[in-house]
Amino acid sequence: MTRLELKNIAKSFGSLEVLRNISLHVAAGEFVSVLGPSGAGKSTIFNLLTGAEPMQKGSMLFDGAALTKARNAFAFMPQRDALMPWRRMIDNATLGLEVQGMSRQQARKLAEPLFEEFGLAGFEQAYPAELSGGMRQRAALLRTVIQQRDMLLLDEPFGALDALTRASMQQWLETMWQSHRWTALLITHDVREAVYLSDRIYVLSARPSTVVHEVTVDLPRPRRSTMPGQMPEKALEKAALLEAEILNILLNS
Repeated sequence: MTRLELKNIAKSFGSLEVLRNISLHVAAGEFVSVLGPSGAGKSTIFNLLTGAEPMQKGSMLFDGAALTKARNAFAFMPQRDALMPWRRMIDNATLGLEVQGMSRQQARKLAEPLFEEFGLAGFEQAYPAELSGGMRQRAALLRTVIQQRDMLLLDEPFGALDALTRASMQQWLETMWQSHRWTALLITHDVREAVYLSDRIYVLSARPSTVVHEVTVDLPRPRRSTMPGQMPEKALEKAALLEAEILNILLNS
């Protein structure tokens, strides 16, 4: 079942055309990435979905209805963890629920069991400054998914991390996705990240952005078994070919 569908979306800022006739869809339980160069308007797509920017042309549908009727469909995870330094981790995790009107006590009851699953057990009373970058990002994802929205919007969530931590977080996210099968839309400029995490990838051109290619990632899951040193040789070759294909598309779009 298609959850999200964008049809011929266009967006300009004054005379600057950013998006031109963008069309894409995400099925229930699917992990889809939007991949493109810096400045291609990837974050603008999320701004339109969340209502931060008005749409100028096209249509956005969620479960077949106009998205304006489903603004609460998304849980959004930004590039930076955006944790509040004066709140303990348990209270950072519950912030979205409290904003929706849930009492702090009730929100804590929902959040506490998730700390172990997210690798944060024992840090409920810690402050963000006491956590590593990877732990902070796991906490930010916990805060995102606990809102129990229909779909996750992930805006380059690991872009600020060092290479080793980023690779570890990608493996962790793929494992978590295997367990929960969230419907997720990721924007990234990291080709390897997109191939590793996604079922499908939409490749954008430089600004004004159009969808120049849609790539199906036909690699076995769980992907943690497809990391170098663990991946079957044929799957490794397929992943490398996919990355090369996408890089070639980006370079020539």
